[in-house]
Amino acid sequence: MQDPWQADEALEDNFKPMSAEQAKKWREANPSVSPWRVVAWQVLVGAVFAACMGAVMGSVVMAWSAAYGAVSVVLPGAVFARGLMRQMRRQARGGSAFAGLMVWELAKIVLTIAMLLLAQVVVPELNWLALLAGFVVTMKVYWVAVWLRPKAASSA
Repeated sequence: MQDPWQADEALEDNFKPMSAEQAKKWREANPSVSPWRVVAWQVLVGAVFAACMGAVMGSVVMAWSAAYGAVSVVLPGAVFARGLMRQMRRQARGGSAFAGLMVWELAKIVLTIAMLLLAQVVVPELNWLALLAGFVVTMKVYWVAVWLRPKAASSA
């Protein structure tokens, strides 16, 4: 049986850092997804889903419940995106990226929990199943936004 620590050392021996030019080419070939693009997709999908839920179920309460579920994802996501962008500007000046990321992620989680706890107060006759459906559908937009990210410009 091979010692797992030795396997890590073997990987380190084969590791070759990229040059600045190679890193630039890699970034051009793999553009990142803006957090604001994800939030915009979430707003669109959440609104469409809430409207469809209301139309299919024939109930305004179902539409509002689904919309509140979507807002419970979008609003904390927007707060996180704003904080993340601020953190990235600070990091460029020499700040700690990881600590800031954790603070904003915690803020997002706390805000999401607070919104879900207030749901019954904010939406009269709340339908929890519709809220959960709106929440989950809007949350899954992360994967769609990554899948639909802008492609790299071809160098032909």
